[in-house]
Amino acid sequence: MNQHSTNGRGVHRRSVLRAVALGAPLAAAGAFGVHAASADTPNFKIMVTEQVTNKVFVFDKSKSFSNANAYKTWSPGVGGWYNLSDCRIRDTAQFGAIGLAAGSGGKVGIWNITTEKDQELNDVLWSASPGGNPHALERIPNVGAFVSASSSGFLTVYAPTKVSDPSTLKAVQTVNLAGARGVLWDPNGKLLWVAAQKLVRAYSVTGTYRNTRIKATSKSVALSGNGHDIQPDYSNSGRLLVSDTYGVYSIDKSTLARTTLHTVRRIKSYVKMSSGEHFYVKGDDIGTRTWGSPTVAFSQSADRTRSGAEFYKARYYTTAYN
Repeated sequence: MNQHSTNGRGVHRRSVLRAVALGAPLAAAGAFGVHAASADTPNFKIMVTEQVTNKVFVFDKSKSFSNANAYKTWSPGVGGWYNLSDCRIRDTAQFGAIGLAAGSGGKVGIWNITTEKDQELNDVLWSASPGGNPHALERIPNVGAFVSASSSGFLTVYAPTKVSDPSTLKAVQTVNLAGARGVLWDPNGKLLWVAAQKLVRAYSVTGTYRNTRIKATSKSVALSGNGHDIQPDYSNSGRLLVSDTYGVYSIDKSTLARTTLHTVRRIKSYVKMSSGEHFYVKGDDIGTRTWGSPTVAFSQSADRTRSGAEFYKARYYTTAYN
């Protein structure tokens, strides 16, 4: 892996995105979650997938991204977890906060977020091997099902026989969808949204336990390129934020209107806070992982660069949707 200085690139990328007006921020929404910031504050925490060490790190965004400043880490090893491609946390009645992860080596799974600072593979509650370059994993609450998105062209639904016991999860459905990379459960609209090849599509969820199934709805939005990431807009629960090869877009969940926010290529993950601040990771076309970057860029704060790192996804460290 080539190591390289990124301070110049980080500043350039940030200034490019800052040059595109986002509009006035809306009223702040609360964001409560176990092991997460109790509110959307200026010093919120973010979690990142770092592919060189193949770890998930949680950092305070106001501090340097050093080992000493890591709030939490999770290291699953390599094998099927190779090149961690996504991470997020969700709240459960049984375990409190759990971490969700996908690895391009072929694995998806969840781990129990305990009081330990550094967690490993032995904290995994469940894992599976959908294959096809898994890029994301999402949880559907109440039914306890999980859905993974694999970029080679399909979604995999995992459903339990006991909602509180992840070890009972089993693959029950595979749905073809070209270029499936991002997946997000919307608890307000009760829909599963997926970013894929040149479109965003919403799926309804029916059934319980092993009868849980997803079905494509009429809700879909065309994209110019391959979808990469899909996230809630923490400033407006009526919108989704999506990145594709050519930019970042806001999608109105009711009207399906798509608004271009940025025309910067290769944004791999993008989050907008209720304050209006946004942060992102952009593929830098350098080194052996051209899709990653050692920098997480912020629109209203200092960029954070970790020497020798290759970040792929960056998330707001909260279990809340908005």
